[in-house]
Amino acid sequence: MDVRPFSQNGGTTAGTCQPDQDYLNFIQNIKQSTGIDLAEYKEAQMKRRLTTLRVKNGYSTFASFYEAISKDKVLFYEFLDRMTINVSEFWRNPNRWEVLRDVILPELTGVNGRGLKVWSAACSTGEEPYTLAMILDGKGLLSSASLAATDIDDGALAKAKQGLYVERSLKDVPKDVAARYFSQDGVFYKFSEELKKHVQFRKQNLLLDRFEEGHDLIVCRNVMIYFTEEAKNKLYHKFAAALRPGGYLFVGSTEQIFSPGQYGLEPTETFFYRKKS
Repeated sequence: MDVRPFSQNGGTTAGTCQPDQDYLNFIQNIKQSTGIDLAEYKEAQMKRRLTTLRVKNGYSTFASFYEAISKDKVLFYEFLDRMTINVSEFWRNPNRWEVLRDVILPELTGVNGRGLKVWSAACSTGEEPYTLAMILDGKGLLSSASLAATDIDDGALAKAKQGLYVERSLKDVPKDVAARYFSQDGVFYKFSEELKKHVQFRKQNLLLDRFEEGHDLIVCRNVMIYFTEEAKNKLYHKFAAALRPGGYLFVGSTEQIFSPGQYGLEPTETFFYRKKS
């Protein structure tokens, strides 16, 4: 692995250009043991989050922290959760989901004689794919669609499959939609068991694993901001290759793609990019 010091990370010794070898060794060990390459995430943010987690659990070095997470599954899952920042909400940025429902889906179904192939990449705890499921169901498209949802974090996937959410997560869901697809379960809100059956969850490392091809729609929102520019470039090429001609990539509100043409994409609606035919 090409390990390089990053000047912006706060991980160098004051007054020198020496990298933080303890942290760099941690990156190498994690990659060798899990396939997760922390060097492809923005280092300043990643190191700050992991340092907080390490100190909270009482470890003075990343070497001792790595030894601990290698032996303790609970601590390892806590590391994954902190690494992937599982913060999500249903219907996040509602006007963009309205564009998907009212503009993008009619276009896709108008040129596609089969069921839609849809993928929620880095789906976290399920709010995004379940939002897709509700919208597809409302358009009468869910029963014929293939809806996949992937994430690197086993803990997040387990929560997604459980489908229990706090009230705050539903704050942007239209009231009639919430009433149709959620039922109160104590202090939680339970997502529709019927719709859950239509979402296929599986574990995936976006940076390492191959992508299925032929998607009509890929949704990957509020994730790319945590990656380096090199990793973003790699992922945009992979996402474009995974779309069918005319298919759409839907990104987050802080993730405008500059020069989308280099990936064979063209901008249409705000934060929607269509693969050129």
